[in-house]
Amino acid sequence: MSNTVHFKHVALIGVGLIGGSLALDMKSLGLAEKIVGIGRTRANLDKALELGIVDSITQDISEGVCGADLVIVAVPVLKVASVIKDAVPFLSDGCIITDVGSVKERLIEEVLPLLPRGVSFVPAHPVAGTENSGAGAALVGLFKGRNTIITPTGSIDPVDSAESEALQTVTELWRSVGSNVVVMDSKEHDRILSAVSHLPHVIAYALVNTVASAGKGAGEGGADTDMLSYSAGGFRDFTRIASSSPEMWADICDMNAVAIVEMIEAFQKELDSLKSFVANRDLTHVKEQFNRAKSQRDALVKGD
Repeated sequence: MSNTVHFKHVALIGVGLIGGSLALDMKSLGLAEKIVGIGRTRANLDKALELGIVDSITQDISEGVCGADLVIVAVPVLKVASVIKDAVPFLSDGCIITDVGSVKERLIEEVLPLLPRGVSFVPAHPVAGTENSGAGAALVGLFKGRNTIITPTGSIDPVDSAESEALQTVTELWRSVGSNVVVMDSKEHDRILSAVSHLPHVIAYALVNTVASAGKGAGEGGADTDMLSYSAGGFRDFTRIASSSPEMWADICDMNAVAIVEMIEAFQKELDSLKSFVANRDLTHVKEQFNRAKSQRDALVKGD
């Protein structure tokens, strides 16, 4: 197989930030002859067509996936399985399905029983993005230098040439758009992402709500105070991801609930410890915690 992949007909279900950015990269690199955008919202599809992200659009899954050699499912994770179920009757033999969702173990369990012989599923998760959504948020080069995690389904038999080739094809696709591809077990993927991605989003949403609620009745005479209006760069940078799609992140919380709850509990334990030190004016331990976090954060940034 060539190191550069090429597709005749790509069906992109969900033309948002991630799916749209991947389509833009594929078009700029000549990796696809035709990309069909499929979605629920006509206005977003029209925008994708106007921006040149896709070559044609449809709201009909059967029409969009018919004849496709690659189907990219870029919808909220809770809806991936149902979308694949709708598409399956119209898929050609040899078609590869892949996704871009940030939860994998439950998704694999839901999707595998839906697949007919001759259709392969290769789960993938590009660890990249912004807080923006929709076709207008798509960016060329979004994945360059970023990790893309591929979590083989377990159904991939090394002696099955079609399944092995599907895995290699999706791997090469992501490498072609500049990603560093990492192959990982789905359970391990979900545990890691619950810590480095899902927990920060939960905290950002909770922090904005905490500050907004703290201002209720806090002013003179019990009047509300808009504390958020006094926020500066630090607060806005920290909570940027709270502008992400609530629908998408609610779905992620559902799909990866066990791991996310474990991380919330670990965070609460750390926060309770810091709360105790602050309450007791124990600046030695406060500084120890701050210094430990600073050194690890600095090392992370230096590594970038």
